Amino acid sequence: MNLNFDAEVSQSISLVHAPKPQRSGTLARLVGLTLETRGLTAPLGACCEVVGRSGHRIEAEVVGFNDNVLFLMPFTEPIGVGPGDTVRVISETPEVSLGPQLLGRVIDGRGQPLDGKPAPACMDTMSLMGNPLNPMERGPIHDVLDVGVKAINGVLTLGVGQRIGLVAGSGVGKSVLLGMLTRFTQADVVVIGLIGERGREVQAFIQESLGVEGLAKSVVVAAPANVSPVLRLKATHMTHVIAEYFRDQGKSVLMLCDSLTRVAHAQREIGLAIGEPPTAKGYPPSVFALLPNLIERGGVGRHGRGAITSVYTVLAEGDDASDPIVDIARASLDGQVMLSRKLADAAHYPAIELNGSISRIMQTLLSAEDLKQSNKFRRLWSLYQQNVDLISVGAYERGSNKEVDDAIRLHDSMAAFLQQDMHKAQDYETTRDQIRNLMAAI
Repeated sequence: MNLNFDAEVSQSISLVHAPKPQRSGTLARLVGLTLETRGLTAPLGACCEVVGRSGHRIEAEVVGFNDNVLFLMPFTEPIGVGPGDTVRVISETPEVSLGPQLLGRVIDGRGQPLDGKPAPACMDTMSLMGNPLNPMERGPIHDVLDVGVKAINGVLTLGVGQRIGLVAGSGVGKSVLLGMLTRFTQADVVVIGLIGERGREVQAFIQESLGVEGLAKSVVVAAPANVSPVLRLKATHMTHVIAEYFRDQGKSVLMLCDSLTRVAHAQREIGLAIGEPPTAKGYPPSVFALLPNLIERGGVGRHGRGAITSVYTVLAEGDDASDPIVDIARASLDGQVMLSRKLADAAHYPAIELNGSISRIMQTLLSAEDLKQSNKFRRLWSLYQQNVDLISVGAYERGSNKEVDDAIRLHDSMAAFLQQDMHKAQDYETTRDQIRNLMAAI
């Protein structure tokens, strides 16, 4: 008994006298995008400050370590700092301030205002990485989400809490479709993350896509392509934690992230900078761990309380649908909307290509009859696309196949249905009536 007691006392003494983490260290060297620091102990994600000899200060985040060396990635260009400069910890836990005061605001990845107004006076705090949900506690997806876009409402019906991807190359109308979803979707709060895109698009998106009324119920988090990759990642997490905050209050949240590919690029820059091995198309393993974790932060809340409907744009570089980011997005999301350059070139907007597009929740949302009508629409559209060459040169003989005959007869009406003015919404019930009328002609 005495030996056990002595062992317990010894253990408690060792805990009491354990060395405390070092609160400051020195800058050793700069390698690529990272600063190497010695003599400092801090966890991953900690925010540090580098103080130059001239008093110049920059902030950086701990992104890795090797033995007694910490790897920091600065939020801004590391101009004015040098070897031996002091590095000290500002915060060990990445927490953010949240509240309804964020509505109508434009902020960066650190929560600082970009709209020229004072910083939001938020009272609540949450971890930047959010609070993981037990999958058994999530509520089901059972309500149709009216997004105001005919092609999606009618043939790719979405549910409240679904996670969907907009997949396309550059210049085929992703941003326009994203703006339509922002304005037309029935949601309590809209959270928009503009990650790694062109800086001019931030103001253009707010003025042209959101407008004054749209911004009033929205929060915009912007981190354009010219900022540090660590700030782009922080802006991504900020977008998600803001959406989680409003979801936990029981609200229906529409979260738009433009784009998931640029998020992967930011993580690739960080991973390669700290020595991760490149794998598929140069992406390190951390990218393929990050994306599913982000996507899983959306969805229906605990026991059906609130929901985040997530829309991610995914850039298929060179229209390559086998890109590894496209693959992981398709595997992790609840469906995808493919945009076609061929349709865009033909001035068919939104350029939604039904072949390859899918909503995996659709069959649980629609009645058997409505699902049958939507599937019939898709089949006729697909049959026409498969036989378009024969039809165009007159090689197809009418009467050879009844379904192809129906597809030819209804093609112009179906094409007109799938097109929509970017400034005009159409509600879900009207869309369903139009599909029923179209398919009743068969």
